[in-house]
Amino acid sequence: MADKDEPINKMESEEPPKEQKDTQETPKETKKNSSKKDACKKEKSELEALKEELAAEQDRVLRLSAEFENYKKRSSKELSDFKKFANESLFRQLLTVVDNIERAIGSAKDGETEVATLLEGVEMTHKEILKFLTTFNVKPVEAAGKAFDPAFHQAVTQQESGDHPENTVMAELQKGYLFHERLIRPSMVVVSKAITEKETENK
Repeated sequence: MADKDEPINKMESEEPPKEQKDTQETPKETKKNSSKKDACKKEKSELEALKEELAAEQDRVLRLSAEFENYKKRSSKELSDFKKFANESLFRQLLTVVDNIERAIGSAKDGETEVATLLEGVEMTHKEILKFLTTFNVKPVEAAGKAFDPAFHQAVTQQESGDHPENTVMAELQKGYLFHERLIRPSMVVVSKAITEKETENK
């Protein structure tokens, strides 16, 4: 009996072979993994390109900053020189006037010049000064015989007059001047006023 049962036990002890897992990738999985690798490579390439672009922009900013600093230094020097020498031509022309005055003074001291000749020299110098002022847009203010205008005239005194309308500039004590139409010195003037009744009766 024991011999007959032995084959049965053997069959029962044998287990069916286990199915082995297939470790090989399917074409679909292979394609998916390949796409992931390509995407990673593309992202890495784009990142490198962005880094290079950023480095180029930083270099450009540094160069522009350096150029701007140089520009500021040049501008500052040019402005300084302009302020320093802006009146050079003005003083060059003024020296001619000084020369004429010095010659007139020298001649008067030496007794070589008569009064009339000296006066003529002073008048010529005066004309040259006025010409010089006109060159730089400095012009005298019109005052004598004009209606008094406080924007351009400064009244030193008032004087009764029957020959001038009231509030008229009768005399100019010191000329006023305009520089490019801007008042740089008002005219010092005598202004007329109406004669009072008392003054008229006395006359």
